[in-house]
Amino acid sequence: MLRTDLDNLLDDILSSRRLLAHPFYRRWEAGTLELSELASYAAQYRHFEAALPDVLEYAAAALPEGRARTLVEANLRDERAVPAPHLDLFDAFADAVGAPYAEMTPATRALVELYTSMADVSPVAALSAVAAYEVQAPTVAASKADGLRLRYGIDDDGARFWDVHAGVDELHGEWMLEALGLIADGPDDVAGPATSAAEAWWAFLDEREAAAPVLSGC
Repeated sequence: MLRTDLDNLLDDILSSRRLLAHPFYRRWEAGTLELSELASYAAQYRHFEAALPDVLEYAAAALPEGRARTLVEANLRDERAVPAPHLDLFDAFADAVGAPYAEMTPATRALVELYTSMADVSPVAALSAVAAYEVQAPTVAASKADGLRLRYGIDDDGARFWDVHAGVDELHGEWMLEALGLIADGPDDVAGPATSAAEAWWAFLDEREAAAPVLSGC
């Protein structure tokens, strides 16, 4: 599948679901989220971060030896070790915002199950779902890191997870698109999983927005 076709397809799928356009992330940028909202977000997002390496591992294992598998394995190595296990980096952010342990909420469960089920379907489905997130991830992560510093006074280890992803996810997104170009037969293989992933992420943020505290008027 041609890279230009992949780019155009994902642009179309994400046009109405770009994460930085969601009200929850707009409030993060503006600094109007309550700290308790950041904590709840971190507690839920951690479930996805914990599941992502397994999704990549299953996808890689299902691919034959070759360039596509090498790209997915490189992404997996980064998740597990570069510059440190990403779940450890995320936990430093979660600690900085006071995130408690929490069971998965319905939208979080749907998001995680979507990704794990795509890994069971095929490598193309799994990588399409991953790509729908990772092509957006660098700008989203940079925005989050800036917001934490400028609006919430969180720096250093607390923002490092997002700093790292603002950089490495540019490469990860490129790797996923290159791998898809090698293994996808056409747009129909990619469109369904990518659309489902975009919708699941939007629903995840909708749930976080719906849980915003109601402030009483003076």
